[in-house]
Amino acid sequence: MVGQFPSAISRQNSINDRSDPPNRSDSGIDNLGDSSSIAFTAQSHRTPDQMNSCRPALLMLIVLSLLPHVALASTSENFDAGWRFSQSDNNTNSASQVQFDDSGWREVNLPHDWSIAGPFCKTNPAGGAGAFLPTGIALYRKHFTLPASDSDKPVFIDFDGVMANSDVWINGYHLGHRPNGYVSFAYELTGHLNFGSDNVIAVRCDTMEQPASRWYAGSGIYRHVRLVETGPLHFAHDGIFISTPNVSARRATIKIQTELTNESAADFEFTLQTQVFDPDGKQARPAATNDTVIAAHTSEDYSRLIVLAKPQLWNLDTPNLYSIVSTIFLDGQYVNAVTNAFGIRDAHFDATTGFWLNGKNFKIKGVCLHGDDGAFGAAVPLDVWRLRLAVLKKLGVNAIRTAHNPPAPEFLDLCDQMGFLVMDEFFDCWTVGKNPYDYHRYFDQWSQTDERDSILRDRNHPSIIIYSVGNEIHDTPHTNLAKGILKGLVETAHKADPTRPVTMALFRPNVSHDYDDGLADMLDVLGQNYRENEILAARAQKPSRKILGTENRHDRQSWVALRDNPPYAGQFLWSGMDYLGESRHWPAIANSSGLLDRTGHPKPVAFQRQSWWSDRPMVFMARRLAANDAMPVDPGYGGPERYTQVLFADWTPFDSTPHDETVEVYSNCKQVELFLNGQSLGLLPLPDDASPRVWKVKYKPGTLKAAALDDNGKLVAMGELRTAGKPAKIVLSTDTRKLQSGFDHVAEVRAEITDANGVETPRANDLISFTVSGPGEIVAVDNGDNSSHEPFQATKRHAFEGECVAYVRATAKSGKIKISASDLGLKTGSILIREMK
Repeated sequence: MVGQFPSAISRQNSINDRSDPPNRSDSGIDNLGDSSSIAFTAQSHRTPDQMNSCRPALLMLIVLSLLPHVALASTSENFDAGWRFSQSDNNTNSASQVQFDDSGWREVNLPHDWSIAGPFCKTNPAGGAGAFLPTGIALYRKHFTLPASDSDKPVFIDFDGVMANSDVWINGYHLGHRPNGYVSFAYELTGHLNFGSDNVIAVRCDTMEQPASRWYAGSGIYRHVRLVETGPLHFAHDGIFISTPNVSARRATIKIQTELTNESAADFEFTLQTQVFDPDGKQARPAATNDTVIAAHTSEDYSRLIVLAKPQLWNLDTPNLYSIVSTIFLDGQYVNAVTNAFGIRDAHFDATTGFWLNGKNFKIKGVCLHGDDGAFGAAVPLDVWRLRLAVLKKLGVNAIRTAHNPPAPEFLDLCDQMGFLVMDEFFDCWTVGKNPYDYHRYFDQWSQTDERDSILRDRNHPSIIIYSVGNEIHDTPHTNLAKGILKGLVETAHKADPTRPVTMALFRPNVSHDYDDGLADMLDVLGQNYRENEILAARAQKPSRKILGTENRHDRQSWVALRDNPPYAGQFLWSGMDYLGESRHWPAIANSSGLLDRTGHPKPVAFQRQSWWSDRPMVFMARRLAANDAMPVDPGYGGPERYTQVLFADWTPFDSTPHDETVEVYSNCKQVELFLNGQSLGLLPLPDDASPRVWKVKYKPGTLKAAALDDNGKLVAMGELRTAGKPAKIVLSTDTRKLQSGFDHVAEVRAEITDANGVETPRANDLISFTVSGPGEIVAVDNGDNSSHEPFQATKRHAFEGECVAYVRATAKSGKIKISASDLGLKTGSILIREMK
């Protein structure tokens, strides 16, 4: 039987890689007393007829290392490599057949975003919303062979995301269509495979009709793919749900809900074993086993409560991750196991005091992030996200809003591991569209399926604290329509995961009367974009309301509104990083609202936010220009359309003659003293209103220093700006010294153009050429210029504000990689990366 399946197969479920099966305990149902105990129940919830009708929605979770002699064992294969690609729609019908000649097609590995290769063009249909990059129809094909001995096994293919309107075929048989490019899905291939000979998976992606998004969304199979073989008795796909209903430092209750499926015509007597491992990988308690029978063509839910003494809690500073290994035995033989990572934590919102995590009350200090990352488009290696999140965390950011669709599953893994809170968001529109060809055309048919599948995929992530079912939804002026839709979305979320609240980013709720007509109070937590005074007034009107800023500006007033109102749980800034698209006019191809530019480099405004959000002593200086002075005519800056910023973190102004400069200092310290060339310019205290400390400074070349002092007058942070001379050399740096191979592993190498003394020259725009020696390759280049139309897939890039970056991937499992950067007239820079085996 062939059908559609939700989400992916072992994404957040880390694979249990071992040569031997888990140790089996024959002790039956354990009861270890108050410190560590278990209660177990099983409930059949589908009749054989119901089972047959639901069979397409069931898919097995698996492990890689299984006993080879067990016929019912499962396997999962990474299916990213060896695809053939054609940016054309001329051969859709014939290209789905095995015998089609694709030898002339280009070979690609996944994830693959074909739109990011460009070129940028003012007349591309996606326009500024889509970064003026191309869209259209593309075809992918992959050949594979399965041994004849596997002919009795169900086989599935699992996609983490395909942009967009995808159709999938196996050997010419159409498996299904999925319009939403952000959701994960899978299909069963059983009954359409040629065991022992060639098989072909064909995928058609369609982003032809534009505009279809308000930002760059990419095109193609831009996330990971897996091929799965399983047996008739298996874990239902995303069928293990782990929650922690009672948590304290002394003890925690873990609830494990497991759905098992028997797709065979025979009853099975089996054993279900559960093992809990602590963050160090040690078994946290003895294994628990239960012997039971599952009837043919049925699915059963098994619920187990485990109590752990002195748990290691998941929090922002120590994001401890436990794991549960669930294992099936048949007739004493190990069949398969799946490992689910989870965190033990208590998170909740309070109408009076805001957000709480493990008994600690603090503000959610979040940013909104789209799914792209500049040079890589929508197909972003995990190491790039790791770098971006590390920078944001240093700035004091503790939360991410996945604006405005489900992210790649491995992104959520990273948030779990690094200690970020997450608002998992699903939709940017409902039935009223924001673009002619956006998701509103599919909402009625697909929305609850897409929402449910996403929640089932994501619900074990401790980082996720709330779901959002919409962003600035334009249905809300139509009260009855909107309330009916919201009711269904909230119910779907609560059914799939009753442990987390639901919000949405209300759009001008006073205009559409959301606070008066009852719509807002259908939400567990009220969310509103901007207009902080309105959501505070709504809470004052009804004190039982829990409130959260779902999208907010960078300005001081927004921060003070959060800081000074305990009920206000938190905010998510728009945005955490510059992103492709949502450009209002050519030649800009990206939105400049981020704390970070596209290369992950913090802008000056990011440090003002750090002074409000971070607990670590810090100080930072920037020159503020009047708006009309922030459009320099210096040709090195490329023209006025490239600059709207008014803050510059340098002491090398355009005008080198004596003049007044406005210097802003951002610091969370009690006092700051400013020095120019060793002479004190005065000491200023920390303002109560969170405004920056400002000095008017007569410009002289040299060194500007800011000394930050604590309450006792001790120096705790120092900032320095030096006047730059002429560009003289290229200096390379990277945070990656050991580079693994594979798509998700890249090193970001930053090139800075400095003078002879190592001071960065802020207006240098030289064309930097990158070369690699050793087992590595340059896969992309970029800079922070949101109006640059240079290709990302290149080995050269102009510097912008004195910097550009190259991304390097390893091409072998061992060896040293040397990266060099050169330009005529500048001393070449180089850096060495030692690759990991």
